[in-house]
Amino acid sequence: MADTDTYPVLWSFRRCPYAIRARLAVQASGMRVWLREILLRDKPAAFIATSAKATVPVLCLADDRVIEESRDIMLWALRQSDPQGWLTIWQQNPDFCSGFLDRLDGPFKHHLDRYKYASRFDGDAAEQHRHQGGLFLAEIDQSLAGEDGFLSGQAFGILDAASLPFIRQFRGVDITWFDAQPWPFLHAWLAAFLSSDAFANVMHKYPPWRPPEDGVRFPC
Repeated sequence: MADTDTYPVLWSFRRCPYAIRARLAVQASGMRVWLREILLRDKPAAFIATSAKATVPVLCLADDRVIEESRDIMLWALRQSDPQGWLTIWQQNPDFCSGFLDRLDGPFKHHLDRYKYASRFDGDAAEQHRHQGGLFLAEIDQSLAGEDGFLSGQAFGILDAASLPFIRQFRGVDITWFDAQPWPFLHAWLAAFLSSDAFANVMHKYPPWRPPEDGVRFPC
């Protein structure tokens, strides 16, 4: 295990789906980081100085390199160590994985935001954005219906971890509506994730980081 002085620093916000998937990958890799939880309404000066975009997650490596995108943080962690084989599908078909995540982070996230935060956009269009996001979820349900049972193949992997925090958020807008949709495989997949130790561990509540603390050793 690396000396604590060489641990990367992971700036995070507990409920942010991008930060959740970054924490999931770090946890799965077995790598250790200093986790620094922040409040989005009160961002520390050290965080803003680290990343001009000032949005979580951000990973700062011991050599001062900064990784600012959650997808890249996931890949960095899993390329250091991948004991559960999360990157198997990426190694087999990187173009498929990149294309799927582009749709997830692009059009699906666009519809999710305008559904969840309808009052910030055009509230009258919320139902249409829910419908469009639902079309993507219906595709995922069909993918999960195959004999593999996961988006990443025969076992939980990077595509599952990258997707589930956003699908959890989509469900949270109107749980009654979501749970009534004819997506049996997606419902079972999401329920298994939400009841997992892996999810519980990355959703542990930590106090906001304050200097001169290093942060919280993560995973614990």
